[in-house]
Amino acid sequence: MSTTTSRELLESPVLKAAISKAAKRLMPMLVILYVVSFLDRTNVGFAEAALKTDRGVGAGAFALGAGIFFIGYAIFEIPSNLLLKKIGAKIWLARIAITWGIVSACFAFVQGETSFIVLRFLLGVTEAGLFPGVIMFLADWFPNKVRVQMFAIFYLAQPFSQIIGNPLSGWLINIGDQIPGVHGWQVMFLVEGSLAVLAGIAALIFLINGPEKATFLSRAEKDALEEIMALENVVKDETGPRGVWAAMRNGKVWYFTVIYFCLQVAVYGVTFFLPQQVASLTGQKVGLAVGLLVGIPWFFGIFACYFMGKAATTIRRRRNMGGILFASTGLCIFGSAWAGTNHQPVLGLIFITLAVCSFLAVGPITWSYPTAFLTGTAAAAGIGLINSLGNLGGFVAPILRTAVNEAAKSPTGSAGVYALGVLPFLAAAMMFYTRRFKNKADELL
Repeated sequence: MSTTTSRELLESPVLKAAISKAAKRLMPMLVILYVVSFLDRTNVGFAEAALKTDRGVGAGAFALGAGIFFIGYAIFEIPSNLLLKKIGAKIWLARIAITWGIVSACFAFVQGETSFIVLRFLLGVTEAGLFPGVIMFLADWFPNKVRVQMFAIFYLAQPFSQIIGNPLSGWLINIGDQIPGVHGWQVMFLVEGSLAVLAGIAALIFLINGPEKATFLSRAEKDALEEIMALENVVKDETGPRGVWAAMRNGKVWYFTVIYFCLQVAVYGVTFFLPQQVASLTGQKVGLAVGLLVGIPWFFGIFACYFMGKAATTIRRRRNMGGILFASTGLCIFGSAWAGTNHQPVLGLIFITLAVCSFLAVGPITWSYPTAFLTGTAAAAGIGLINSLGNLGGFVAPILRTAVNEAAKSPTGSAGVYALGVLPFLAAAMMFYTRRFKNKADELL
């Protein structure tokens, strides 16, 4: 099929109707899955001080536990993706949510540093494959031209989880502290882990493995969607790596792994310590009030993520927007560190808000690149590799931040924040350099 014909197909009213129906049916469930996922991996920030007081989990053990999640995640990521390809996204994504929800609820029974670290590792093992599984799922359902928009909608789960989850976590801690014989942080882990189990059960009902099985689409809509996706897969198969080992040796896959690693250092370096950072800026104790303030950056992040994703409709826009947003992330992290050192809480919150907006908006743009040249088992392996090794940034970030603060003897913790802001600039340079890449699939935009 010619490029002209493919573009005509993309403008087809039937295809547009199919895409609209698929988005309305699938995206809410995927967002819910990621909301509870992101909540369960980051709510530990609300329990940091309480775990130290009640269970003797020190700063070093907390940093190790916060980061070791990503070791378990990285080890089981690619096997999980390959199993998803074999079993189907519907069952596998539901299994992931149910098992990680059970592990998350078990944090209520932490007895000390060892059990905390073990559970964090198991949380990573059970959640492995969710994010890349959804990325592959969306790449099977939506053509390249609109995929960034779908990724952006999926990414909205991160700010939603923080807007809803941070006040919820703070509220559950406050309520739980009123129950005799129970700590507030225990109630938080039990309730939020149970939400993941319920989300997994719902996924069995609402997710569908492919357009052919979608009863909500007409025959013409199924044909139109399958035709454009088949065309893209042919292009990917012609120009991209074939098979698991070819994907894992592919230079572009490793290139985007480095970019994603830089992004995750920024994301989790900010997210894990955000409640404590806001509490330090405002002079308040972590609880409902801090939870509400922490929700502010994520609220604005919703709009940044959605509108940037909607605007990134050409390869040139994606490249330029991606580079600018990565640079903005680094600058704003630096700004938040400066505000903390100089006791400027309002400026600090503004810089944190801009940093969150930047790294949320650049995530969907980053994922549009590998999904444009990976398909089949190569996609399972390549996307899994990018996400698993890239997510090691979440392991490195808290350890790096803590180590720099201790080495610099930083009373405000700003030295560690400055360290986190360096890598986004590397990602910005690498994103601009992608102008030298040639990818036939980009012709379908």
